[in-house]
Amino acid sequence: MANIVFFETQKGDRPYYNKRLKGNQLHFYDDTTDKIKDAAEAEIVSVFIHSSLQAQTLSLFPNLKLIATRSTGFNHIDIAACRDRGIIICNVPVYGENTVAEHTFALLLSLSRNLHRAYLRTLKENFTLSGLQGFDLVGKTLGVIGAGRIGLHVIKIARGFNMEVLAVDPTPNTFLPEVLQFSYASLEETLSNSDIITLHAPLNEKTRHLINRQNISLIKKGALLINTARGELVETEALLEALNSGILSGAGLDVLEGEEMFTEEEKLFNPQTPRETLSTMLKNHLLLNREDVVITPHIGFYSREAVQRIRETTADNILSFLAGRTQNAVKTP
Repeated sequence: MANIVFFETQKGDRPYYNKRLKGNQLHFYDDTTDKIKDAAEAEIVSVFIHSSLQAQTLSLFPNLKLIATRSTGFNHIDIAACRDRGIIICNVPVYGENTVAEHTFALLLSLSRNLHRAYLRTLKENFTLSGLQGFDLVGKTLGVIGAGRIGLHVIKIARGFNMEVLAVDPTPNTFLPEVLQFSYASLEETLSNSDIITLHAPLNEKTRHLINRQNISLIKKGALLINTARGELVETEALLEALNSGILSGAGLDVLEGEEMFTEEEKLFNPQTPRETLSTMLKNHLLLNREDVVITPHIGFYSREAVQRIRETTADNILSFLAGRTQNAVKTP
């Protein structure tokens, strides 16, 4: 019988995991790991993206053997610390490629057809058309930065709209461009020639602030920026400057740099919170109040089907580990 602790749980998680992992000792917390100090007996910990498992937090779990993150990304986990302690990390590599891709186009269409503005206007019983003219997607160029599983789904949808597609990826595929009818290009070429830019790259040392003050000026004037990947891919200050100057005509954001501060606002009053974090939070509030920006609270993954796939894979990861045949293990450098 293993001691298993779940953090950031939601409605429906507990009955599912209690049934699938019956016979083990399960504990559930709605909060993130930094708010919990009494789970020292945990052998297995399951977290989502807002639970930061850095070395200091990991030290609270002396018996920890497995981290089962309910996400594809794992930048919220200290890989080196886990490697040094022999802690295995498993993720959910496949659960919502189409789900996130569909949300990408929900944000894109909201901006291209001014749905957010129209909705707010009609709430006030104002049915005038002034300022609501949108544009067609047919013939426009979509720049897809990160042509992995999600990015390829985005490309398929874009081709259904008869859009032209440029893709940026460190490992180009020689077969897919011909099948899906898109072209690979450099980041600079993609920024300069795309009417809409959408981000689907993982967050790591090389991609942090991938869109920044140095290259955002290359963007085709009046383009839209969509980000359903990670907020830290975009330098927030550069994004604000691009919107203010007209380089970007709008942005659709399911993620924000430092978005965890919205759910843990007490950190704003912690003297140890870095100044840069506070500055980013203020800039995020400026974005929230703009009419040319559509923001959703990191729900790109959040469909019934995708959430169920996450539950199933997480339970499978834990059961496989307990049976001695680990699956979906993250490679630690």
